[in-house]
Amino acid sequence: MIFFTEFERFDRHCDKIKRQGIAIDYVVVCSPNYLHDAHIRFGLRIGADVICEKPVVLNPWNLEALLQLEKETGRKVYVVHQLRYHPEIIKLKERVRNSAPDKVWNIDLQYITPRGKWYQYSWKGDETKSGGVITNIGLHFFDILLWIFGGVKEMNLTKRTNQTASGSLRLDKAVVQWAMSIDKEFLSAINQEANLSSLRSLIIEGNKVDFSIGFEELHTQAYLSILNGQGIEIEATKEVVYLLQKMRS
Repeated sequence: MIFFTEFERFDRHCDKIKRQGIAIDYVVVCSPNYLHDAHIRFGLRIGADVICEKPVVLNPWNLEALLQLEKETGRKVYVVHQLRYHPEIIKLKERVRNSAPDKVWNIDLQYITPRGKWYQYSWKGDETKSGGVITNIGLHFFDILLWIFGGVKEMNLTKRTNQTASGSLRLDKAVVQWAMSIDKEFLSAINQEANLSSLRSLIIEGNKVDFSIGFEELHTQAYLSILNGQGIEIEATKEVVYLLQKMRS
């Protein structure tokens, strides 16, 4: 294994490998959010397919440019949205698919996962680099809501700070009230009788969808799907990228 602390040296190393006639099949991007676009472009330009952890990019215009670069290079970008592989989420998607065409579901989503002071001092605390709370901790949940219940008809924000966000969504087949936070006090305020370290709650039509367990192998499943030619391509993530950018602006 070779490890680099400078991207430029890694770039030169990959160039050396290519000159030796060795193909690079995949580049995996796990860097801070604001670097994803540049690192994905690097992977495509050296002739590799790219696997990117969420979010693929922060801005829609970057995503559109990557779609064009895919066409130019003939390579693909895959995104790791591992919640789409959770058994309970798959069951819910089937349930909605089999429901009446005009059925509109009522949903309440709450996700509170406290973070320490380090969070605001890191790149994650800089919204221009991370996309803020709604991207850092919210993207996976907004992605599954759009994946299951369809496109966005209306979006409202009721609160957005560097620690907490809340609002509502009207989707093709759902009305969603949502709140998320990294603030420990926010968690205590809504769970005064419970000593919880975090809260992950998805309530649909008054019934809780329990997906608090089963996360251990989701990353593995996501990567295996990519290797088997069935990964999530960036075209399938356009709507959530557009939604989150609209929320930030």
